[in-house]
Formats: sequence, structure tokens, C-alpha cells
Amino acid sequence: MSLSMLTQKSLSLFSAVGGWRTVAEGVASRVLFLVAYLVTGQVLTSALITVGGVVVLAVVRLFTDRKVWQPAIGVIVVGVSALLAGNSGHAADFYLSTVLWQAGGGVLFGLSILVRRPVIGLVLGRLRGEHRTWRRDRRQRRRYYLCTTIFLAKFVIATAALVPLYLTGTVIPLGIAATLLGGAPAAGVCLHLCWRILREDPRTAG
Repeated sequence: MSLSMLTQKSLSLFSAVGGWRTVAEGVASRVLFLVAYLVTGQVLTSALITVGGVVVLAVVRLFTDRKVWQPAIGVIVVGVSALLAGNSGHAADFYLSTVLWQAGGGVLFGLSILVRRPVIGLVLGRLRGEHRTWRRDRRQRRRYYLCTTIFLAKFVIATAALVPLYLTGTVIPLGIAATLLGGAPAAGVCLHLCWRILREDPRTAG
């Protein structure tokens, strides 16, 4: 999944969430740890099982799609999560990277609005060759601010839900929330909403 999807001529909600494979892999990496922990009660064992499962999925993706960076990023993210949980011995720490990512995203998108440099505008301005011209276009600037605000709302909601669950160590609700709010489902919805806003622009609709 990438913000470059916003430049496509058509983008269904299914495509926005990354398709069945992206959703399945994202859900599997978080749910697999949760299930393994509920069955074994061992954090390190659950972390190793999860890493093994994600490596298998990455190898399948590598040989079927011939893509390297997507499976590599998935393995790295899960590897870091497993390392955090394995070192601390606390199952909730497997989802710490998701919590930090959501909080960091909220700070980044929020600051970009405050300094009048919305993230969506900066990224799409470069992708579409607009550079700084979009800042002088009131309608286009408004669209980029609105899209950035949509992602900001997603990060704020996710952080507000995840932080209390993490601090209290409630693993099952934390795992479910991290999967839905911190993964492809919520991000895909944001992408689709932003695409619908931007498709009014002939440069996007083509």
C-alpha cells in the first residue's frame, strides 16, 4: 500500500486496502501471534512461530509476485515486534511497534497541518509534478488538507484506542485493535476516501 495509489484513475475499496493478499498477510502476522500465545502461553515461542509464518508468506510472495521490498518489509516489521516481545517477556510488546507507529504518524500529520505543509500535498505534489504550484491553487490545497486530516483522524483514533490497551496489557483486545486500526483495513479506508476527494481533479481522474 502506498500514497501513490491516490494518483490512479480508478481505485476500489478492495484495491485500496491492498487486495486479499495484503490484508491476509497483515492480519496473519498479528493474529498468528495472538493465537499462538493463547495456545502456548509462551511469549518467545509465540514470537518465533509468528516470524516463521511470516517468512513462509514472504517466500511465497517473492516467488509468485517477484517482489522483494514488500515481503522484506513485512519480515522486518514482524521481526522487530517479535524481538521486543521476546526480550521483555510481555505479549503486549509484540504490538508496541504498531502503537508507536500510529502515535508517530499522528504527530507527523498533525505538525504538517500546523506548519501548512500537509503530508498528502507534499507527496502527491512530487508524484504528480506539481512541486509547489498546488499551494497557490485554493481548491487543490483544500483537498490536500482534507486528505491529510483524514489520515490524522485515523492515527488519533488508533492511538487513543491502542495506548490504554497496551498500558493495561490486555492482549486480545490489543491484538484485534492493532490489526484493524493499525493495519491495512483502516489505512485502506483512508486511501479510498482521499481518492474519492481527489478524483474530482482532472489530473487525477485522467
